[in-house]
Amino acid sequence: MSSPRQPAPNGPPPSDAQARAWMGLALDEARRAPAAGDVPIGAVVVSPEGHVLGAGYNQRERDGDPTAHAEVIALRDAVRAMGDSWRLEDCTLVVTLEPCAMCAGAIVLSRVRRVIFGAWDEKAGAAGSVFDVLREPRLNHFVEVIPRVREDECAELLRGFFRGLRGA
Repeated sequence: MSSPRQPAPNGPPPSDAQARAWMGLALDEARRAPAAGDVPIGAVVVSPEGHVLGAGYNQRERDGDPTAHAEVIALRDAVRAMGDSWRLEDCTLVVTLEPCAMCAGAIVLSRVRRVIFGAWDEKAGAAGSVFDVLREPRLNHFVEVIPRVREDECAELLRGFFRGLRGA
């Protein structure tokens, strides 16, 4: 087994204020999901220059597509914006909930440099809680992870949605 690889340096991580602002955009996306009949999870992909390249929210129920997670939709949107490559090198994905294994795999394969997320997913998270796909040393790409950005807001959005489903 090889030792864990470290990400190649490409500048400092975003400031706390910048990460919080980007999470605000992901929260805006998440708030769109209940209208599509889905869990409020939102994501944005940000360029190295700080511009939003892609955005998405959960649309599994609306589209009848188990892969229509916020992260996958945002990655697809960003790739379309890039136009000439599926590689999102040096980009940052910001998402309201820790990515699942499927999304973490897509993140690694798209070569995203960094993931910023809000709330931990203790049941299906793959960025350090249940699994750690993003930093798995046997894979061909290492993703920097910054957790707990606006964690309380992200978690409360989810709790409120599920309370509403239960009628509590």
